[in-house]
Amino acid sequence: MNCCVNILATNAGGIPYITSTNTTIGTETIDIALGFRVIKPVGYLTIAISDVIPADATPTLPVTLTMSSITNSTTRNLVLPNGTPVTAAELLNVNTILVFNDRKRGLLVLMSRTTD
Repeated sequence: MNCCVNILATNAGGIPYITSTNTTIGTETIDIALGFRVIKPVGYLTIAISDVIPADATPTLPVTLTMSSITNSTTRNLVLPNGTPVTAAELLNVNTILVFNDRKRGLLVLMSRTTD
């Protein structure tokens, strides 16, 4: 195993920057995998989506984020600030997202998105 898999880079503001390992388009959800990560802090993180959600994906599918650890994986829904689940339509061709990790409420909140 690569010794540096768990090291998180940060931007100039100190916000962790993670590159996803893959995007899986299923029949019930679209999952963005973050690989072997343990995200403990309450706060913001930037995720570079390595495999963008294609334009032909079902636009109503909810988007989840999966973080893996040594013993298990945790999948959580990505939600908008109002608590509504993020769907594929909101992330089509998006390559970078800013997410607020609200550990107190157990939410991953989409704060902004960027396309090329």
